[in-house]
Amino acid sequence: MKILLTHAYFICNDPVEQTIVKPYPPLGLLYVSSYLKSRGFDVKVLDSTFMTVGDWKQAVVDFQPDIYCAYANLITKPLNLELLTFVKSRFPAVTAISGGPDVTYNAENYLKHGFDYLVIGEGEQTCVELCEAIQNNNSIKDITGIAYLKNGNFEKHPPRTKIKDMDRIPLPDRAAINFEQYLSTWETHHGVRMANISTQRGCPYTCKWCSTAVYGQSYRRRPANLVADEIELLINQYKVTGLWFVDDVFTVSHKWLESLYHEFKTRNLTINFECISRAERLNDQVLTQLKEMGCTRIWIGAESGSQRIINAMDRKVEVDTVRNMINVTKSYGIEAGTFIMVGYPGETIDDIKETVHHLKVATPDQLTITKAYPIKGTELYGEIESDILTNLDWSTSTDRQIDFKRNYSPKFYKHAIRYVVNSHLSFQAREQKANWKFVRSLGKAKMSYVLMHLNK
Repeated sequence: MKILLTHAYFICNDPVEQTIVKPYPPLGLLYVSSYLKSRGFDVKVLDSTFMTVGDWKQAVVDFQPDIYCAYANLITKPLNLELLTFVKSRFPAVTAISGGPDVTYNAENYLKHGFDYLVIGEGEQTCVELCEAIQNNNSIKDITGIAYLKNGNFEKHPPRTKIKDMDRIPLPDRAAINFEQYLSTWETHHGVRMANISTQRGCPYTCKWCSTAVYGQSYRRRPANLVADEIELLINQYKVTGLWFVDDVFTVSHKWLESLYHEFKTRNLTINFECISRAERLNDQVLTQLKEMGCTRIWIGAESGSQRIINAMDRKVEVDTVRNMINVTKSYGIEAGTFIMVGYPGETIDDIKETVHHLKVATPDQLTITKAYPIKGTELYGEIESDILTNLDWSTSTDRQIDFKRNYSPKFYKHAIRYVVNSHLSFQAREQKANWKFVRSLGKAKMSYVLMHLNK
């Protein structure tokens, strides 16, 4: 029985990625592939990232899968459903399975649009048991972590117990894809052979806007020695020169970080990397360790410069702590990046002013900014559900397109984002004593609407 693992992300359909050119392999699929292969299954990973949709379709036809497994997130959902229709039309007998963060709270919709089974939560063990049942025509009644339609009625089994012993999970199956294409693309555009790597699952924090659909409210860590083994493999076998640790809070456990630091020192190992942290999980000792290991950039989130909004998000951090730690991080010769949201429920002009001030004081090296949007299943979504303004076709839209009642108009937030970004750029340029000006696309006319309100 042949199993096809795939996703529906295509760079050719992503103008932003075509501009920044920082692609990463689909780690989730590669972990599932390794686990299935370790149990003897015939598995092919069809990585769509660098393909055209036409080439992808031909590859599916050539493989002729018996089981079709598609990873789903909120960005790729519409195309995922289109591709499923194609697969079902060519192979009516195929069993179609989907998993990933978007299926947990949209299970009935995914099933009604053609998937036969859904894997809810972590995929490795559930995929193995489900594929074994399909292959041997066995009962699925005792398989946890799945959902399906039975005689048209929605059925959802109890959740699967999370994998506690992380050393039981094989390394991601990077050999199943053209991994070199990712590395050479990074090298061509950025001068570094960059790879993504995961050391933990789950997050112990409770930020209202963050989805925990796959790993839940948990924290589990791979042993530090195995992480170091994987890093050495990436360096020696693939000539990787940079790492992106995808973990939600890389420094959440100082004890674990100490263990990883010890592995680096013992092995005389160093590599450039960037990671995500929280301000209160950084201190002089941690920053010293990270610097010696090769850390070049830490992303330190606050999401707002207003303590009132930070509290509303349940971020559990003081904005002054964030500002201080961004500056302390930079003093160690490590770049500091930060995340900002505008348009969070209840946010006012004064809160946006506080965010601008926050960026002026903190002066992060890198800034990522977005308009707040509610992901189904999060506490934020529950809070604004009755205030949703959009009436979208679920199959052709994403949660990013959901809008709700806010204090100001959509036009205001569009310009507010630009204002915050360009204020940051001006602060950054002044700090560097360089000549600066606003981004060319933002003339006085475009800025006037925001300035009129913010400067009242």
